[in-house]
Amino acid sequence: MAGHSNYVPQSAAAKWLESRLPVISLVRGSFVDFPTPKNLNYWWTFGGILFFVLIAQIMTGIVLAMHYTPATTMAFDSVEHIMRDVNFGWMLRYLHSNGASMFFVAVYIHIFRGLYYGSYKAPREISWILGVIIFLIMMGTAFMGYVLPWGQMSFWGATVITNLFSAIPLVGEEIRTWLWGGFAVDNPTLNRFFSLHYLLPFMIFGVVILHVWAFHTTGNNNPSGVQPKTKQDTVPFHPYYTMKDLFAIIVFLIVLCWFAFYVPNYMGHPDNYIEANPLVTPAHIVPEWYFLPFYAILRAVPDKLGGVAAMFGAIAVLFVLPWLDTSKVRSGTYRPLFKQFFWIFAANAVALGYLGAMPAEGWYVIFSRIFTVYYFAHFLVILPMLGFLEKPRPLPASITDAVLKGGSGKPAAAASAPDTK
Repeated sequence: MAGHSNYVPQSAAAKWLESRLPVISLVRGSFVDFPTPKNLNYWWTFGGILFFVLIAQIMTGIVLAMHYTPATTMAFDSVEHIMRDVNFGWMLRYLHSNGASMFFVAVYIHIFRGLYYGSYKAPREISWILGVIIFLIMMGTAFMGYVLPWGQMSFWGATVITNLFSAIPLVGEEIRTWLWGGFAVDNPTLNRFFSLHYLLPFMIFGVVILHVWAFHTTGNNNPSGVQPKTKQDTVPFHPYYTMKDLFAIIVFLIVLCWFAFYVPNYMGHPDNYIEANPLVTPAHIVPEWYFLPFYAILRAVPDKLGGVAAMFGAIAVLFVLPWLDTSKVRSGTYRPLFKQFFWIFAANAVALGYLGAMPAEGWYVIFSRIFTVYYFAHFLVILPMLGFLEKPRPLPASITDAVLKGGSGKPAAAASAPDTK
């Protein structure tokens, strides 16, 4: 369902370029004339928000890298130099650090929107898998970036997480030694993390292009989950959704700026303003907030290898989600039982985030284990069973019908069976 551009070059230069490299018609076909379902709500604007934040992170990161020194004896002071001596360095650093948190806010909303509306179902499996790959690279990039200020939490977070790889049979020790560049977290480690932190955002950008290409090939999903059947079901991407995305980006930018200018350290840890000291261990080592649910899963398993397997399994299960959900109805709007379990799962994820920030002791560990079991049960037990036990509501005949009927729509004869095309 990729868009076909109506672009006709007018000038001689445009005709010359179009005949040799039709980049203008490609852009117009993908971002101007692209037929988009007319019922997309504001949850769909987070894709555009994520792209905007990615570009902002790359631009601020490039400038910060010009003034940062990836050496254990100078890293902490170079960050202070950026904050105090570089023109607007404080602003760039706060926009970059808070931008990382806002990036994860947007990506979690984007993921949960996909989970609710079934954006992982056929024929969009590749687009979903590419999205999970982006999420994985984001996590690696954010972890390595958190190490760069070389504060106490940076150093000990890197020590704890990299030591986890030693639990992998046969190759674990070699992987950990390679990550360290030696036999402890030290100068080679910081150099490697800085290099990878600089490189990976460009890799994310490349996978984002594939992600956009994939869903532009199959067409956007939409709140009703029904494929567009006629031209009346769609509108051109521009100006309808460019304006909607622009408005959402401005609102999101206001929130980001509020954090960056008024509470820049709200989502950070005060121990990271203490220079790294291998001889002093913080009382409570915690990662950044966006890793906390997975950190809770890691600590819920008493065995080291089992904890690592569970933590990575929590992400790996997302790769096979399109085949675990057996329901032929995409959108949670028409799945009454799924809707209830979805909100339980969302609350479970938030609870895991809270438990990840708490000490690994007493009832915190017990609840972590309960919520970890439910996390995996949602994907491996509940979703497969719902496809057989649940009776979905009737689907609308078309997107237009869903819009005119306020989202419910009446099932036409051809739409009485679930739309799986």
